[in-house]
Amino acid sequence: MAEGSVAEVKQSLAAVGYLADEPAALVSFLAQKLGKPVLVEGPAGVGKTELAKALSRASGRELVRLQCYEGLDEAKAMYEWNYRKQLLRIQAGGEAGWEDVQDDIFSTDFLLERPLMQAIASREPVVLLIDEIDKTDQEFEAMLLELLSDFQITIPELGRIEATTMPIVVLTSNDSRELTEALKRRCLYLWLDYPELEREMEIVRLHTPEISETLARKLVEVIRMVRGLDLKKPPSIAESIDWARTLLLLGAEDIDRETFTQSMSIIVKHRTDIDLVAERVGVKLAEPSSPAAG
Repeated sequence: MAEGSVAEVKQSLAAVGYLADEPAALVSFLAQKLGKPVLVEGPAGVGKTELAKALSRASGRELVRLQCYEGLDEAKAMYEWNYRKQLLRIQAGGEAGWEDVQDDIFSTDFLLERPLMQAIASREPVVLLIDEIDKTDQEFEAMLLELLSDFQITIPELGRIEATTMPIVVLTSNDSRELTEALKRRCLYLWLDYPELEREMEIVRLHTPEISETLARKLVEVIRMVRGLDLKKPPSIAESIDWARTLLLLGAEDIDRETFTQSMSIIVKHRTDIDLVAERVGVKLAEPSSPAAG
């Protein structure tokens, strides 16, 4: 990835299919220059995870992903010992002294690396994605602080492991809970929201260049109507792209009520949402256009 300027970073991301706005390009640039993690917040489906993937593709770095969930602990996120292999080594040790066996079983040969340690121990620079950090608890956040501050991990049996290469770290949050100030202080911050109409059209046409401008505009207008409703899950940008591809496969030249009803499940994924969208948006699409003023 070209790192000489914000404009070059923006261009590099566009080249791998991610149309970053100015704030996203700036934060991506600063993350590399300052060596600081980036916290990306915003509603689900606006491209937070995709930004990390695009940084990986644009920079040629491997993507190491930690998918967060409730109850995630240090053993699953950072490292754990291979207890079965350790037990076999102890049994094979026979009459060897415990100190000799202990030194052996608490070596890297018996260590299972999880995503956080993989990123720190990697000899090649990586992009570390800590996805949906808001699903974990404050104790897990506290465990992250050493890693995010100094890019190092302390293992009691082995000591401190420091990063030999600087990872690009992206944390995403759907803003389902307030993150701690200690975590936020260590990060650059980026809020991503659903894009404006013209930008979403650009994104759709980038990924489906065969679609006409007229159909792309109608699609995005309908998507925005759907997102304006009180839904369990508003359609994401990825689903806008999927819908565009679907309309092309169906040979649609416009989005009327019949076409919308036929393909609505591509963008609406809950039964109650389907009823609401069909009633509000489907009916509106069936209404005749106003006659031109004569």
